[in-house]
Amino acid sequence: MNTESGTPEKYRVVALRYRPSDFDDLIGQSQVATALGNAIQQNRVGHAYLFTGARGVGKTSSARIFAKCLNCAEGPTIKPCGECDICASVATGEDVDVLEIDGASNRGIDEIRQLRANANVRPSRARYKIYIIDEVHMLTVAAFNALLKTLEEPPQHVKFIFCTTDPEKIPITVLSRCQRFDFPPIKTAAIVERLRHIVDAESIDAEDQALELLARRAGGSMRDSQSLLEQLLSYSSHKITVSDVHGLLGTADNDAVFGIASAMVAGEPAAALTIVHEALDTGVDAGQLTSQLLGLFRDAMACLVGCGEALMLNCSVDDLPRLKELAGTLGVEKVLAILQVLDQSLVKARLSASVRTMLETAVVRCSHLQNLDLIPQLIEQLQSGSVAVPAARTSPARAAKKKPPSVSPEPTPSPAKPSPSMQTPATPAPAPSPTPVPRPEEIPPPVKSAPEKSQTGNGQAPSTAPAPTTVTETIAAAPASSAGAPANIEATWKDVLAEFNDLTSDSAGNYASLDLDGERLTVTLKSAVDQTMCDRPGAKERLEEALKQKTGRNIRLDFKVSAVPEKKPPRPQHISRRQRIRNAEQNEFVKLAMDMLDGEITDVQIPPGRG
Repeated sequence: MNTESGTPEKYRVVALRYRPSDFDDLIGQSQVATALGNAIQQNRVGHAYLFTGARGVGKTSSARIFAKCLNCAEGPTIKPCGECDICASVATGEDVDVLEIDGASNRGIDEIRQLRANANVRPSRARYKIYIIDEVHMLTVAAFNALLKTLEEPPQHVKFIFCTTDPEKIPITVLSRCQRFDFPPIKTAAIVERLRHIVDAESIDAEDQALELLARRAGGSMRDSQSLLEQLLSYSSHKITVSDVHGLLGTADNDAVFGIASAMVAGEPAAALTIVHEALDTGVDAGQLTSQLLGLFRDAMACLVGCGEALMLNCSVDDLPRLKELAGTLGVEKVLAILQVLDQSLVKARLSASVRTMLETAVVRCSHLQNLDLIPQLIEQLQSGSVAVPAARTSPARAAKKKPPSVSPEPTPSPAKPSPSMQTPATPAPAPSPTPVPRPEEIPPPVKSAPEKSQTGNGQAPSTAPAPTTVTETIAAAPASSAGAPANIEATWKDVLAEFNDLTSDSAGNYASLDLDGERLTVTLKSAVDQTMCDRPGAKERLEEALKQKTGRNIRLDFKVSAVPEKKPPRPQHISRRQRIRNAEQNEFVKLAMDMLDGEITDVQIPPGRG
């Protein structure tokens, strides 16, 4: 289109032409519009505001609307006229009293100093001088510090409106001086309604499903959806269809996505890869296809747990019957596993040279997943005892390692277990396994006792070997010798100490000798410090209890210190600096070096450990 001057008219994109002009046009941020409108009506307008939220949710648009409400010729009002000079200039960002500053390019302390100096100048024609700083988190720390005083107590005619997508980077000293408003993502239905208004105003025919795809792809950002719509208006000037949207976004149609998902669920990786190949050949992006599969199985998970249509974020209402059918063949556990595989594939694809390979790998892995929902049922059956637990497979080496050493062939089990004193050679009982299992070298040879006379009167003794004696019984029955404790007592004492991991076990292990006299064990320690540690309240009782569990006897402990004092290393003799120099001067090599270099010794450094 040409103007009267013959120059082409400047084209403004959809996002600028259909920008909201008042709070009634602001989509999806009703809570912000209500709060700011009430502040104007009640004369409670603050001096600093902070608008936070994702991109394209209306932060800067709200700041401009708020500025128009405060400076409108008919204001302050919640409905600016939009016709006066001030409203028109604010809408285009050219007003001299409403200054829009880019925080990314004006982030230094010099720019903030200039702002502070200009803030003291009264507005030229409006009520307030309003500073709108976009992406304020990009300011430096020094710039924030320079702004603090002006921000806390600005002139009566100055208002600050900060906009940011990353409020975590703003110092807390700045946050505490602002009224904060969080802008949530815009709902998909609200974006679709706004897109429908735009295409109707542009006299463009658009399918509802195509607009819904655009709104879902925008992810809650109104500006992103309008930018995508701008591309579609250039791509298809007469009618916007679903195929146009898929071609523009590089996504696959729903039939292909559901076909891949169904083949994965059915365990047919070849069929799934075939559909993936056909989709990629038509121009579909592998990363976008992975995201579509992830969104599909996310909705399947929501469907399985009983969510309604409102929580279907990726599937439309027309796709719900197919989604429910697909979800009916899955279990929650399997869906969660598929989601995890697809998510990991997207993460790895960012670092991989072949995104397609990552997608195909994820498809094959998901196709081989078994029915994971049976695992909780099997666990419940095993706990209730309704299913027999199969014997664990053990390698021959591990079985030989776990098998306790035996001193006699395995006896035949008897119907009744006689007491140890009434055992006869004819009915040997299996020996109890001591804890821990003793080493083979610690096991004494079996003691063969004389066979008792038969009480039946025939006088003949059975020929079966006597019952084996346990290691614990051998240790307990072994008499103490005058030369010290036998080796089995020392081994038992070491096993007792192995169960403790503290200072007491370290002190009790620093012994010189052990002497077992009946029910009393005397432990001769090497130092008095060790005796003090072992005689502490509770320490001796713990050791006696552990010794009782090992031997089955109530053995009392006595700790004493060895009469032979422990040898201590001789303390190194201290040599003064002057003596070290004198000793060095007597060395022949040092004398020769001093004569050749005409030098003298000022100090002698001795390496550590050399005395």
